Amino acid sequence: MIDIYESEFRKADLNLLVVFAALMREGSVTRAAAALHLSQGAVSAALGRLRRLFDDELFTRTRTGIEPTRRAVELARRIEPALGLIQSAVTGRDRFDPATARHVFTLGMSDDLEAALLPRLLGATAGLPGIRIAVRQANRNTVADMLDRGEIDLGIAAAPAHGPDHRTRDLFASGYSCLFNPRLLPLTTPLGLDDFLTLPHLLVSYDGRRGIVDDLLEARGLARRVIAATTHFAGAALQLATVPALATLPTHAAAVYADALGLTVTEPPLPMPRYTVSAIWHTTVAGDPAHAWLHRLVCDCETPVPR
Repeated sequence: MIDIYESEFRKADLNLLVVFAALMREGSVTRAAAALHLSQGAVSAALGRLRRLFDDELFTRTRTGIEPTRRAVELARRIEPALGLIQSAVTGRDRFDPATARHVFTLGMSDDLEAALLPRLLGATAGLPGIRIAVRQANRNTVADMLDRGEIDLGIAAAPAHGPDHRTRDLFASGYSCLFNPRLLPLTTPLGLDDFLTLPHLLVSYDGRRGIVDDLLEARGLARRVIAATTHFAGAALQLATVPALATLPTHAAAVYADALGLTVTEPPLPMPRYTVSAIWHTTVAGDPAHAWLHRLVCDCETPVPR
């Protein structure tokens, strides 16, 4: 039995904790107010009481909304699972029914994984009118922090960096493929190394300077001819509609873009590493029926990758 000191517990006001959870989830006072069907003034007043209760600023204003403080992130890890348990106790429901639920699930992943997985997720939820899937851009280095801040419910990345508060599950293995427009580059496949080095390339890179292909070529004393760089895989694939060039992309995304844009996929003419794509989540969602359903949905929608 847990000892409850009523005089202290009454200060908490469960309604304040619901507002706190909405602010963490929405990242905006305005959006939290809309989600809770309250006025913006009422949510601002509740935030003031929360700040006094926890003796912390909790959220700071940014150009796009509000940003949780370190203390708010620590509180969220305890408060949100507790609210879920209270809701189950009050309603008598300890399961999640996607056919009747109204829920927004936010996933964090890069655009190559979005291209491969989102169509499958949307197909699987097409008959569930209350379920909405939102995707935020993330990569292996950012996904854990986004989970810690409550910005996403589940992350998907290749070998995601994580800590003791996270759990992972392998989804599928992938690698790299070359993509080109056969109407602009009538090449024979498999692609030869001479053509690979001579033809122009579109680079996908965060810094716009080099990628894994350049590292592998440099180790052999070789170099390719890059004519343009973009930070998004989809951006490179779209350019191939009018640009006679090659693009080296993750195989799972290359297959999707090839089918959608009438492009050709072929193996690179040099050995490229393979890697495993994994799901990652925070330990605090353990036992949450909604998250368990999301987890199963993502695992069932894992994409087959050509070998």
